[in-house]
Amino acid sequence: MPDSSENLFNYSSGHWIINDNLRLAERRHEFEVDKLCRLAVQSVGRRPQDIDTFVKLTKGGFNRIFLITMHDGFQMVARIPYPVTVPKFYAITSEVATMCFLRASGLPVPEVYDYSPSSDNAAKTEYIFMEFMRGTKLSDVWMELEEPDIASVLRQIAQLESRMMSISFSADGSLYYADDLEKVAARTGILLNDESFCIGPDARLHMWYGRRSQLDVDRRPYESPEAVLVAAASKEQAYLEWFGRLLLPFQHERREAYGYGEQSPSDHTKNLECYLLIAPLLIPKKSSLYNIRIRHPDLQPSNVIMSTSSGSNHLKIVGLLDWQHAPILPEQINAIGLYHHHLVHFHYVKNTEEYNKLHHDALSDPMFTFICCLFDQAGAPWEGGGVPCPVEFEPKDLCKTKKLSKKLQLADENFEAYRGMVGFETETWVSNEHYEMAMALAELLKLKVLTRVPEGEVRAKTEANWFLDDMDEENYM
Repeated sequence: MPDSSENLFNYSSGHWIINDNLRLAERRHEFEVDKLCRLAVQSVGRRPQDIDTFVKLTKGGFNRIFLITMHDGFQMVARIPYPVTVPKFYAITSEVATMCFLRASGLPVPEVYDYSPSSDNAAKTEYIFMEFMRGTKLSDVWMELEEPDIASVLRQIAQLESRMMSISFSADGSLYYADDLEKVAARTGILLNDESFCIGPDARLHMWYGRRSQLDVDRRPYESPEAVLVAAASKEQAYLEWFGRLLLPFQHERREAYGYGEQSPSDHTKNLECYLLIAPLLIPKKSSLYNIRIRHPDLQPSNVIMSTSSGSNHLKIVGLLDWQHAPILPEQINAIGLYHHHLVHFHYVKNTEEYNKLHHDALSDPMFTFICCLFDQAGAPWEGGGVPCPVEFEPKDLCKTKKLSKKLQLADENFEAYRGMVGFETETWVSNEHYEMAMALAELLKLKVLTRVPEGEVRAKTEANWFLDDMDEENYM
């Protein structure tokens, strides 16, 4: 039987130190529980009376996840997006097509039973019904693994990525079923050899974040290197033109570096103009680095499912989860995601060189980090502030930029130190068990910092811009 409706509708896996009520409200989602169950069982040829339990699983970044267990032991997953998840239609249809395409290509990806990218159905919610992959998350055992197990796991990841990146594409964007895209797109996608699939609009989150989803900008499948390099920056230019206004930096800990002053969007607009001037020069001269490939958008240990082989303790990767917002991009740009996650390791690099040479070449290219950082920063949502990006450097401008960069680096280092003291994760998330302790530690930290700052204007500004206080986010969306 299902849990209570309120528990099913609400986020209950943790809290946020900043804007907890807002984060919880963004994730509250009501739907027709019984009718969702009926649709789920129909997708696998079962009846509603076959259901034994319908329970909510652990937190998801963009979705609520339910485990449906039948009386005979069969299990499946029902996943519905939070109201805040964007772009709903493209995110759902692209993820479904990506999973089905990769599964057909031999990757260990969940089987999709059915899906709806619209809430216009009996359950009154978008959903994906898929296979439940039995096993253990790599994140649950990673810290306990011995060196041989670590080497084995990372070798398997390199081999799976090699298989994935052996698939070439003719354009950049996101993957869709052609039939799905025809329902909404003003233009058709670029068909693959298997014409049931196509490359369509870029579904990466920052292309649609906040009011950006209202913009009529080009998110087409990109058919040239230059098109993919300029698209995100052009999107951000349009956003600033329509919605830009003076803002204090969103990250409170960085405000001191800017003298606690509001920052003008025109400064970032100039940065984007400079980036667009040099973007064509960022195209790799080595043609092999412009191979267009797909890779996992968030390859962290919690998205890797492991199983132990029968008769041995050998760990085997049996599942790769969470393909939402998966991009199809040039090899060199797509490679940067690796350095943002926990799987960077000597064994990964070594095995990538052996099993996935093109990917290793992209990681090893001397311009790799520079190009990827420019690409990421040009397309990232503006949050107030930002380091200048001039095409020509005057000595005084260079000195000013270096000073600001050092201040921002110090602010970021302090933030990471405070994160460790209080014990919060991304967006200041903490578990239910740690929430009260974290709030107490955050208050104690604030008190200690303020007592060390002399009374007067500086203390007042420090308190007014304290980085763990609630804030109004509306103007940053």
